[in-house]
Amino acid sequence: MSKVAFLTDSSCDIPADLAEKYGIEIACFPINLDGKEYIERRDFSNDEYYEMMREAKGVPTTAAITPLQWLEYYTRFADEGYTDVVHASINSGGSSTYDNAVAAAKMLAEERPDCQMKIRIVDSHTYSMVFGWYLCECARKVRNGASVADAVLEMEEKFARVEVCLAAYSLKQMKKSGRISAAAAFAGELLGLRPIISLNDGISHVEAKVRGDNAVMPAMLKWVHGRVDSMKDTPYMVAYTASKQRRDELVKLCKKEFGHAPMCVFQLGGAVSSNTGPDAIAVIFEGKPRRLCDYAPSLP
Repeated sequence: MSKVAFLTDSSCDIPADLAEKYGIEIACFPINLDGKEYIERRDFSNDEYYEMMREAKGVPTTAAITPLQWLEYYTRFADEGYTDVVHASINSGGSSTYDNAVAAAKMLAEERPDCQMKIRIVDSHTYSMVFGWYLCECARKVRNGASVADAVLEMEEKFARVEVCLAAYSLKQMKKSGRISAAAAFAGELLGLRPIISLNDGISHVEAKVRGDNAVMPAMLKWVHGRVDSMKDTPYMVAYTASKQRRDELVKLCKKEFGHAPMCVFQLGGAVSSNTGPDAIAVIFEGKPRRLCDYAPSLP
């Protein structure tokens, strides 16, 4: 009989109640701010962290979760008799955490050559509940009797489709993270320009720049409409940081434009907002497959 563990990192932003409900273990990122190290989900709430960022002299940095940390999880799972581990990881293009997990799996195989536990490490190519939602769905399906292989395959197919349209109302963290150049950030602050940024397959790109806060949300939805055939038939989510007013405004506008409510509204956590800043919003949706292999017909 199979016994399946579900594992991820704190960039997933899965709320504690959902993680407990689906039996998902979360390794938490260390975050350094003004020379002091904090552990996400332990040392502050999301709202506290946004205020910490506003008051800080510098910008936060995050460190990857190490191979030895992942090895501790894998070893414990093996000792507890798990037959399978489903490990969904932060985008490998933005953190070495995924590569460290792969290294840890190899270390376990070397240390315990007779261990039969199968470890499936999946690169989400994205961040936050953009992948956390689908990991919860994967865990739910396995708990309800689906095969691990089928549930993971479906999760990977979602990762190959999901897209993000993000806007930041302050550019301090965006400049530091490299999402936009220092020159663009300076010009943006000076002229009141706001970047509309896409995140697809782990790669971010500035799609447009609009002047003034009021133009941000309409520009976001215009870009989203251009990515799919019909948003009326497309599941989507809404993300926010500090401003519940902007969150509510975006949800209301999405309902009007798309004709249905988001399947999830979530708050960005410390690791993710360290790059977006405390004043960001986003629309997440299931677009078209972006890799050539996803268009190939299945062989009989």
